[in-house]
Amino acid sequence: MSESVMTDEADHDAAAPDIDAEAAREAAEADREYHIASVMLSDPTGLEAEAIRGLRTRIVAQHVREGRRAIAFCTPSTESGCTFVAFNLAVAMAQIGIPTVIVDCDLRNPGVAELCGIGEHEPGLAELLGDDATHMAQIIHGDVLPNLSVLPAGNRPANPQELLSSDRFRTLVDQLLRQFQLTILDTTPANTCTDAQRVATVAGYSAIVARKHQTHYSDIQTLARLLRADRSAVVGTVLNDF
Repeated sequence: MSESVMTDEADHDAAAPDIDAEAAREAAEADREYHIASVMLSDPTGLEAEAIRGLRTRIVAQHVREGRRAIAFCTPSTESGCTFVAFNLAVAMAQIGIPTVIVDCDLRNPGVAELCGIGEHEPGLAELLGDDATHMAQIIHGDVLPNLSVLPAGNRPANPQELLSSDRFRTLVDQLLRQFQLTILDTTPANTCTDAQRVATVAGYSAIVARKHQTHYSDIQTLARLLRADRSAVVGTVLNDF
């Protein structure tokens, strides 16, 4: 007989409120409306959306169809539009029926939650990695759009690099790879810290986002070299002009 069957009446009664709370949370999540800021929805025939669809075509052909299920988007510097590219690609992937999750791994200056209408102080990756009592089901936002889930960064922690270097983060990514066909990880600019390298190592594959007339070519080369040294295969570079 299992341990759960052996539980006495008092224990059963004490557990009931937790079950009710979880059911209430799931019901609230199902009824929640998200306000998505994506060119794939607001301007689907515009140049930006067309460029994202072109990127999607290459990622599907050269990455997803090869069985690669994760990609970290990295950038040498701020203001490159890395989050813009990662998030809109996630939306575009979901639009063609690919179950996709985007994870905001920029624990220092997160931006994904704002693009979904998720509150900046709602729990997310930081809480999941820093608290053993927090589970993914409690903080992931499923069906933000059909086939699209979002795991926001959460509240800014004091030790982001330690959290992203933890075994718990690697275990989380492994779990996401089993649950979704594509996991997209947005990262912190590489000129501020080495967080992006840690994330890219766990993902195994990375793409570099640069902005036209702003990002230096030497910085792209340096970041690509660092990513490869950390055993992350660089699948390409996205030149962002928006």
